[in-house]
Amino acid sequence: QVQLVESGGGLVQPGGSLRLSCTASGRTFSTSAMGWFRQAPGKEREFVAAISWSGGRTDYADSVKGRFTISRDNAKNTVYLQMNSLKPEDTAVYYCAADFRPSPLLVSRSKHEYDYWGQGTQVTVSS
Repeated sequence: QVQLVESGGGLVQPGGSLRLSCTASGRTFSTSAMGWFRQAPGKEREFVAAISWSGGRTDYADSVKGRFTISRDNAKNTVYLQMNSLKPEDTAVYYCAADFRPSPLLVSRSKHEYDYWGQGTQVTVSS
């Protein structure tokens, strides 16, 4: 079993920045690809970013490319999402997720490939 706990959400003005963190426990973190997803009210949960085991591969949704950065610290069992130049349309609950398929270079955009999910953290971008 794996527990994922997100933190760092909040209210920020358009153009501002936030850094989300997701800390894992219960299983070897360094052998999981990690992803960030988000879900706005009335919408499907959508892919935001993903990172491979060692951090050597990353992938981003087009809507956040150039503004968001995913990173990880395996010594701290933590994955981060640095969000810059935030827009009102980034408002959503943000979830981290872990994918334990045995492939060190794997990054996936499909929520169905992820085995474990955190409880989510709210990000609101508003003036």
